[in-house]
Amino acid sequence: MSEIVPAPTPVSTERNNLTLLTHVMYGLHLASWFSAGVFSVIAIILNYVKRPDLPDEFFRSHFRWQARSFWFTLLWLLLAAPLWLLLIPGWIAYTVIGFWYLYRFIRGWWSFSEGRAMPVP
Repeated sequence: MSEIVPAPTPVSTERNNLTLLTHVMYGLHLASWFSAGVFSVIAIILNYVKRPDLPDEFFRSHFRWQARSFWFTLLWLLLAAPLWLLLIPGWIAYTVIGFWYLYRFIRGWWSFSEGRAMPVP
């Protein structure tokens, strides 16, 4: 005897697509270490294009987390850029900022995988 499986509703399909997209965006942000930031720019563009279509606060919190992480990293990189004139302090500052960036996106991706929303700072 075979069971009848209902077709997925558009809402669940949309949610699955957003889940996949969010995983891809987290992956792009983390892979940006190997692309000199190009993948991160692609991810932030996707973030802003898809933001109006988000169905609930769970997704909004992760999109907001990604955007804030990106923009604060960019801000700190720009503010630390003059330290490169002294070489070693610039290298140290960029390393610290890079690890902070990794921490933010690993923490976000981990929380997303566990179904937890990100806090609003």
